[in-house]
Amino acid sequence: MPRAHRSFLSGHIWHITHRCHKKEFLLKFARDRDRWRFWLFQAKKRYGLCVLNYIVTSNHVHLLVHDQGNGEIAKSMQLIAGRTAQEYNLRKDRKGAYWDDRYHATAIETGEHLARCITYIDRNMVRAGVVRHPEDWIWSGYYEIQYPSERYMVIDTERLLELNDMKSEDHYRDFRKACVDSEFHICDMKRNPEWSNSLAVGSSLYIDNVKAALGKSSRCRSKIIKGGGYALREPSISYTKLFEC
Repeated sequence: MPRAHRSFLSGHIWHITHRCHKKEFLLKFARDRDRWRFWLFQAKKRYGLCVLNYIVTSNHVHLLVHDQGNGEIAKSMQLIAGRTAQEYNLRKDRKGAYWDDRYHATAIETGEHLARCITYIDRNMVRAGVVRHPEDWIWSGYYEIQYPSERYMVIDTERLLELNDMKSEDHYRDFRKACVDSEFHICDMKRNPEWSNSLAVGSSLYIDNVKAALGKSSRCRSKIIKGGGYALREPSISYTKLFEC
């Protein structure tokens, strides 16, 4: 399989997924999920990482960020992944890889697609059958939005309000809850791989623009219709076939 995609285009919103090595449950303890979130907070302080949403599960993480064009995403991921792994291996007297080879990044269009992606991240542990509602999982952006704290906030609430064209945090909090609750009525409990496996998700025009911006690196990628929009997919082929595109 090709290595996970992580090319960034300045100004875009990126949905990043990073899985533990061989899908092991290396984040199953609360202390390790706390440490991942601590280093996310440090990345925000050190590099100005603009965090829109996140969730820490038992064997992978989701992170939604707005690229400011200063290389802050790559620096932040190196810090968070590196320090989390170091601390865990030291505590457990463990050696070897903690994370899968590379994290994957999917460009997300603003508007409806952004709202749907946020909801998809919020409902991760509900789909896994671990909790009944997103508010029951404290290691998440949803919990942070619904129950804000004065300390260690990582979500950029102002940017979220701006992107969703809302004037108050209370209004956005209600909107976020309504989006999550609406999913229960349509029984959407399946994983939608386009949010995590694609290079981009959005309207047809947005996909065309992303593909053009990626240049030669996107020549093997194809635009497909998926759900209420489009996705730019990587080919599911071997390394040998990849060089033939």
